[in-house]
Amino acid sequence: MVAELDRRYPPAWAEEWDRVGLVLGEPTDPVRRVFGTVDVVPETVAEALAAGADLIVAHHPLLLRGVSSVAPTTWKGRIVHDLIRAGVALYVAHTNADIAAPGVSDALAARFGLTGLRPLAPSAPGSPSAGGGRGIGRIGELPAPLTLAELTGHAAAVLPATVWGVRAGGDPARIVRTLAVSGGSGDGFLAAATAAGADAFLTSDLRHHPAGEHLAAGGPALLDAAHWATERPWLDDVAAHLRAGFGVETVVSDLDTDPWTVHAAAPAMDDKEPRP
Repeated sequence: MVAELDRRYPPAWAEEWDRVGLVLGEPTDPVRRVFGTVDVVPETVAEALAAGADLIVAHHPLLLRGVSSVAPTTWKGRIVHDLIRAGVALYVAHTNADIAAPGVSDALAARFGLTGLRPLAPSAPGSPSAGGGRGIGRIGELPAPLTLAELTGHAAAVLPATVWGVRAGGDPARIVRTLAVSGGSGDGFLAAATAAGADAFLTSDLRHHPAGEHLAAGGPALLDAAHWATERPWLDDVAAHLRAGFGVETVVSDLDTDPWTVHAAAPAMDDKEPRP
């Protein structure tokens, strides 16, 4: 199973700073049930153990930065101990899954029915992941044009539900035909969305100043969804691939691990005092 995951998401495709591949577990141990999750946190680990999983496939690394201890008195150490004690392996596919084709952004694009997909930021020539339609993000055509306001509502309906929801920047009446998407943090690709000729760009973790400057310069409209919601669809693709290719049972966590848990709508704009 590890060999197949390495083949589909080669660790060499990951960013230099990333930590991917097998984290815990014996590579030769049999796998009968796989559990997929975006984040390895105590709550999703408890789900995996309750489901009787032999292997957890996660998107975000548990141990991204160096540690000097995995003592069970720390929350990450507790996870390591619990998984080893239960004989559950952990495998991570992060930026190597972001860049893969199919990968994280392909699954996100499928939620919108995008056609004519191409990478938003293709892998650099000569890099390990060059070619094959690989790269960060995807851009394609919507099945039918939508206004930005309609697209924002549609995005909230087709993405996994979160308290964060979906917010947008730009003219609500702007017509969107070509949509760029990028799972996870994507404001580093604002210029790529502009250069690609997108009408709108959906991603997450957009920051105030880069977003404002991008819109002021006439760039594509922006849709900002919860980080977890833009990456959760990929797990269904992984599960389907392993189920079809190896006949293993697969369970995907729908536990919302987005850190934002409370949302209050602002008063109607008509009720607000005008800005000075």
